[in-house]
Amino acid sequence: MLFLPKSYLAHMYKLVIAAFVITGLHSCVFSANREEMKTKAAHEEAIDEMAATDRAFSDSSAKLGMKKAFLEFVADDAVLLRPGYMPIVEGDVIKFLSAQEDTSFVMTWKPKGAQLAQSNDLGYTYGVYEVKTKDTVMNGTYLSIWQKQKDGKWKFVLDTGNPGAEEFQ
Repeated sequence: MLFLPKSYLAHMYKLVIAAFVITGLHSCVFSANREEMKTKAAHEEAIDEMAATDRAFSDSSAKLGMKKAFLEFVADDAVLLRPGYMPIVEGDVIKFLSAQEDTSFVMTWKPKGAQLAQSNDLGYTYGVYEVKTKDTVMNGTYLSIWQKQKDGKWKFVLDTGNPGAEEFQ
């Protein structure tokens, strides 16, 4: 039978405890890193989804007309900020958009950037728009604030634009 000194056993006991602690911490760190990576990937995916919605909104404007596109992508509680108007809010937004005549021009835009809250349900896109009439092209900048709706679709809750920008690219 082998007899080991108490100091050796105490030392071994501490090493075993330390190994368990290190293993547990290691698992926690890797688990936290995996969760952080999943969260970051979900955030990037949500930004891409919101920006894709903005591009689809522009495509819809080109195909169906600005009025139909805006009516399709507007949230019920949206606000429009337009030059020469006080803020147009909620029910007045639908009235304002419905009254727009869009048969003499085509309006399109391209998002140049997008940001999203960490909650992944509220963000904004900005970029440059182009309005083409029979003989004129006008450019400007825009900002749209988007909110993910209960049904999972993105709708804009605020839209504004400013005339006068570099050429549409």
